[in-house]
Amino acid sequence: MDYTVIIQAFWIVIPIYVANASAVIVGGGIPIDFGKTWKDGRRLFGDGKTWRGLLAGTFLGMTAGFGLAVAAKYLKTSEYAFLGVTDFEGFPMMILILFSLCFGALLGDIIESFFKRRIGKDRGQDWIPFDQLDFLVGALVFSFLMSEFLYFLRLTCYHWFFHNITIWHILILLVITPFIHITANVLFRKARKKKTKN
Repeated sequence: MDYTVIIQAFWIVIPIYVANASAVIVGGGIPIDFGKTWKDGRRLFGDGKTWRGLLAGTFLGMTAGFGLAVAAKYLKTSEYAFLGVTDFEGFPMMILILFSLCFGALLGDIIESFFKRRIGKDRGQDWIPFDQLDFLVGALVFSFLMSEFLYFLRLTCYHWFFHNITIWHILILLVITPFIHITANVLFRKARKKKTKN
């Protein structure tokens, strides 16, 4: 394994990070569960999971991915071609690949929230390591399924997931993501407290 694997891993995960962070920053409004509760009397997902966060997070994550796809096209014809970064299948397939990564990330977060409510943890309470990995696992699973679907229909000439994501990429992201997520949460909470004081 060399440093190009690390670069490739982060290249793929940038849209996922953007989607996850954007859902928190621009979220709010109508909750996905519409305020409904489960049979245990607790909310299905809670006020933190909203339709605006889901849609805006997916859109902003995909937008970041489109930028990376364009950059990858240039890199492949430059002296940095050896990095081997993906263009997410190029247009138009990149729309579906990036959607699967970004929407899958937020779907993973929503599913984790369901189980988090079931064990009695409220919004904002830490549930390590699930809070740090739910969106990553969701993105990986959903993008794998999308890649299977596209390859099955012969819309792509190879399986995007297997072509771009190896066990090394996954291990790197599973190790690094919790640290990035925890650091980002600490900074976000500090910024929110400072804003509240002002």
